[in-house]
Amino acid sequence: MVRIDRVVTRGGDGGETSLGDGSRVAKTNPRIEAMGAVDEANASIGVLRTHTRTRPHEDAMLARIQNDLFDVGADLCVPGPDGDRLRLTDAAVLRLEAEVEAMNEALPPLKSFILPGGTDAAAFAHVSRVTARRAERAVAAVDDINPVVRRYLNRLSDHLFVLARVLNENAAADVLWVPGANR
Repeated sequence: MVRIDRVVTRGGDGGETSLGDGSRVAKTNPRIEAMGAVDEANASIGVLRTHTRTRPHEDAMLARIQNDLFDVGADLCVPGPDGDRLRLTDAAVLRLEAEVEAMNEALPPLKSFILPGGTDAAAFAHVSRVTARRAERAVAAVDDINPVVRRYLNRLSDHLFVLARVLNENAAADVLWVPGANR
């Protein structure tokens, strides 16, 4: 278990921070940007979960995802070969794929692009989806990472899209794009 004795360390006051292997890098390093973007995605899902408390199945999925995202951060903070460090595995990606498939089975087929919105919960799921996409783009800029992390973040945004449709009363409240509607 992790033990944190001090929150204020002053170690980053000069614009650098420590990675999990003890090395120091600039806070502008692409790896640090990626870790921050993953943290933002996790926080966004935390806000989404305030709207899924009455939906135990969906809330449990999101709780697992939040834990996975902490694992992603732990994976990203240690560059180099696997060693004894925590690394995300394909099991997490496969779980997301299975959940997407199960949720999608109950939904009507898409006949238009969907605008973010509908119910409050679905709107927050869309915010989480785009935040996960930003994390995916940030991770793409990092060399020497576990390739499962990239796959996981790609599936996560798909998962959040389908979840938004579920949270939109199984797509009944989806807001459809009408091409050229305001011309």
